[in-house]
Amino acid sequence: MEGITPGSGRISVTAKVEDINPGTWHVTATPVTLAPAGHSDTPEPGPRLEPTVVTTSTRLAPLVRGPSVRPFAWPLLVAVGVALAVVVQVLLAARAGLDTGTTVVASLAGSVVGYFSAKAYYMVQHRQHLRRFVGAGTCIQGFLLGAFGTALAVVAAAGIPVGTWLDVAAPGAFLAMATARPGCFLGGCCVGRPTTSRWGVWSSDRRVGIRRVPTQLIEALLTLTLGAATLAANLTWRPAIPGMLFVAAMAAYTLGRQLLFPLRAETRKTKAGRPLTAAATLLVLLAALTAPILA
Repeated sequence: MEGITPGSGRISVTAKVEDINPGTWHVTATPVTLAPAGHSDTPEPGPRLEPTVVTTSTRLAPLVRGPSVRPFAWPLLVAVGVALAVVVQVLLAARAGLDTGTTVVASLAGSVVGYFSAKAYYMVQHRQHLRRFVGAGTCIQGFLLGAFGTALAVVAAAGIPVGTWLDVAAPGAFLAMATARPGCFLGGCCVGRPTTSRWGVWSSDRRVGIRRVPTQLIEALLTLTLGAATLAANLTWRPAIPGMLFVAAMAAYTLGRQLLFPLRAETRKTKAGRPLTAAATLLVLLAALTAPILA
């Protein structure tokens, strides 16, 4: 364990051992002190902690989890979020006089395609081989691109005004993300940096459990705020330019994510990408907010 800040509190380490015989195993964990540079590479026993013996049974690799990790929480909350999004979109579509049947088809088709595009986006970003598709992670950017691209194709083919439909779809999409993001927190993905702050929350990235910045919960709060704001706007106000409500909300979400990225444990592969994206989305947000006023 390296880079642990004093005052972080309790820490857990989860080790996965694969390709072993099934059955019951006695595992001994021995603290070690790494040898200084230029000395023997053989680690020596640590001075402060006693070895610990654990008796455990083997299980399927996908079922192995660390403390506070609930891998099945993510798919469950995603499914609840999709159902919530469809219900909200159908109710708002009916209120706006849009075809509710097409709205359901567009939302469900977009969700299916979005799942695969989220996987593909993650694999390209992390340079993973196609054979790892089933176990690969997902990326929200890929989901949004695939989901809304597919939904817009269905909506346009049905002759529904695209801008109006986007405004109607925004609340459900953000409320769905607000529902699903806690699943990332429970599942141990998209974790925040370790911290000693009192605002930190103990969580695990499936390997190291420690007090961290709860980036997943902060993003859930961001999407919940945007979902509530776009829902209120749909119920009380009709934009002068259809689609601008969706554009403004999506720009605000993208800008918020850029501000959250430095708090995540996963390092970004480019230093210029985040500030450039933040600047671009800020301009889009300002334009989307001022365009209806000028109109």
